[in-house]
Amino acid sequence: MEIITYVREGAITHEDSLGNRGRTGAGDVQVMSAGTGIRHSEYNLEDETTRLFQIWILPDRAGHAPSWGTRAFPRGDRAGQFVVLASGQPDADDALPINTDARVLGATLKKGETTSYNLGADRLGYLVVAKGSVEIEGKTLNERDGAAISKTDVLSVLALEDTEVVLVDTVP
Repeated sequence: MEIITYVREGAITHEDSLGNRGRTGAGDVQVMSAGTGIRHSEYNLEDETTRLFQIWILPDRAGHAPSWGTRAFPRGDRAGQFVVLASGQPDADDALPINTDARVLGATLKKGETTSYNLGADRLGYLVVAKGSVEIEGKTLNERDGAAISKTDVLSVLALEDTEVVLVDTVP
C-alpha cells in the first residue's frame, strides 16, 4: 500500500523497522510505501489532540521496496491554489513520491476564493474538506465531508468560508 498521512491538527511521531523516526506536524504530510513489508508505529506524543487524514492507495505493482518520508508543506504556499503533496507522476518535483499513478493535493482558500484543478474527464477525484466549507458542482461540502468526482475535466472549488481541502487524483 501507498499510505499518505495528512496531519490536520497536532502532530504524529513515526517509527519503523527501517530505522526511520520523525515527527509530522499540522499541515504537513508523510508517505509510507509498505512495499515488500515494513513494521511501523505512529504515536501522538503531543500535549494536544491530533487529527489527521490517512489515505491508502494501491501501488502500481507488487514488490516495491518499503520506504518512508515526511515533508513540510506550509499552508501559505498553497494559498488560493492546489499544490501537489504526494505523486507517482514524474513531473511533481517537490512532492513526496508514491508508487502509483495518483496525486494527493492540498489547497487553502479564503472565503469567496475559487480555485480550479485540471482533473481530466478520464480520471477520478476524491475531495475532502479538512476545514471550512466549499461548493463544487452546485453541492455544499462541510468539514470532513467528501465527494467522489468523475467525468469532470476541470474541478472548480468555491470557498464558502476560510477552507482547507485535500484532493486525490487517480486512475479508474
